Amino acid sequence: MNVQVFGFNDDFDTKKALRFFAERRIPVHFVNLAERPASRGELRRFQEKFGAAALIDRESSRFRALGLRVSGDSPERLLERALTEPRLLRVPLVRAANGLTIGEASTEWRGWLEADRAKPSGSANSRGATELPGTPEGRGGVGGHFGAPHGD
Repeated sequence: MNVQVFGFNDDFDTKKALRFFAERRIPVHFVNLAERPASRGELRRFQEKFGAAALIDRESSRFRALGLRVSGDSPERLLERALTEPRLLRVPLVRAANGLTIGEASTEWRGWLEADRAKPSGSANSRGATELPGTPEGRGGVGGHFGAPHGD
C-alpha cells in the first residue's frame, strides 16, 4: 500500500496521520506543504470527491489573517488561492490507491488497511517484496546473506 500525506510538520492532525501509518509500518510519502504546495491536479482529486468547501479550513489563523472571513469568496476561488497559500487547506490530505481523506480519519484509514490485507496478493508478501523459493524472508542467497564468504 502506498500512502501519500499532505500537511505541515507543525500540525497536530498531520502528525497523528504520520504516526498512525508509522505504527503499522506502512511506508508514507510525506509532502510538507510549507516547502512544496500541492499541485492543482492533486487538489482537484480531493475537490472532485469532497467539494472545494471541504478543503478550506475556515477556522485557521491564516484564513482570518488574510481577512477572508468577510471577503465572501466562493470555495472554488479560495481553493485557487490555496495553491499559493497552503495554510488555507484543511490537513492532512491523505491518499492511498483510490482512497482520499481530509483531516484526521483513522477509522477510514483502518478500513483501507483491512481491505489491503484482505485482497489476494499473489506471490508478494505484505511488504510488497516477492518471496523467492526456499527463502521465507524473500531475501535470496544462503541464509539471506548476500556476498557472504563461502567456507572451504
